[in-house]
Amino acid sequence: MFLDIYLHALTSYFVIIDPLGTAVIFHSLTGGAERSYVRRMALRSVLISSAIVLLFGFCGEALLTGLGISIASLRVAGGLLLFFTAFNMITRQGQEDQRGQLQVDISVYPLSIPLIAGPGCLTLTILLFSQSGGSVSLLLAVATIYLLTLAAFLGAARIHKLIGQTGDDILRRLLGVVLAALAVQFIADGIRQLAG
Repeated sequence: MFLDIYLHALTSYFVIIDPLGTAVIFHSLTGGAERSYVRRMALRSVLISSAIVLLFGFCGEALLTGLGISIASLRVAGGLLLFFTAFNMITRQGQEDQRGQLQVDISVYPLSIPLIAGPGCLTLTILLFSQSGGSVSLLLAVATIYLLTLAAFLGAARIHKLIGQTGDDILRRLLGVVLAALAVQFIADGIRQLAG
């Protein structure tokens, strides 16, 4: 039972958070920055996301109900924020523009919300915690997925070295388009739920 809950939660979180795909986005947002800044943003975003997920796990459903906010509304809001991030990834002009933004704190937005603790992740968390009641196996799954995400963030520069600057530019814009599509899907799902 312990292992079943753990593996089910870990697999679900891995699909939703996608540590490897998010690591490539992380590198596109921090490329060219000092290593201390990259480490700080990676660590802060993972700690903030873990705290948000645990908070939502234990009292998210009650909090949203108390505020009169539906998961569908959360999806639409997260989708809009994600689309804004995707638009910036697609339209940003290379390394020169990045250097002016290197000291901006990106740990909360867009890394934690909506990328690694976004609407999909929070919805999943509420469902998992309501089924398992915050069991130890569920808490271990959350810890494991965010440790994997942190490792992927810290290793993102190696991926960049393999693909080079041109490959990074292509990948950043391509991922921006994919991220925009994901954002539109979040918005469409949210609107469908609100309308239904």
